[in-house]
Amino acid sequence: MGGHGDHGHGHGPPYVIPDYRIYKVSDVPRLVEIEKALAARGLKDPWLRNEVWRYSKEFGTERNRVMRTFFRGFKYGFAAFVVTMVGTEIYNRQFPDEHSHGHGDHH
Repeated sequence: MGGHGDHGHGHGPPYVIPDYRIYKVSDVPRLVEIEKALAARGLKDPWLRNEVWRYSKEFGTERNRVMRTFFRGFKYGFAAFVVTMVGTEIYNRQFPDEHSHGHGDHH
């Protein structure tokens, strides 16, 4: 049996929480601009560091995030669509009369 909470699957933890110290505002030019604009007004955002992860390579650019959000499952969804359409067409050709809704040549 594995450790507590692994349900005996032998896997490690499902995720690892990164150390907060790896995220530095100085690593992200856009956030540095925001920090300077705030400082010019005598303000400081102590939570600005919490936005650094959004600009990391793992998370990508804004365009990548948008593409990932809208097209994450697109290839599987499109494949399912094609299989459904082909299957429906094959079924309709095999059993044409069963799907008649009163339309067609038999009037």
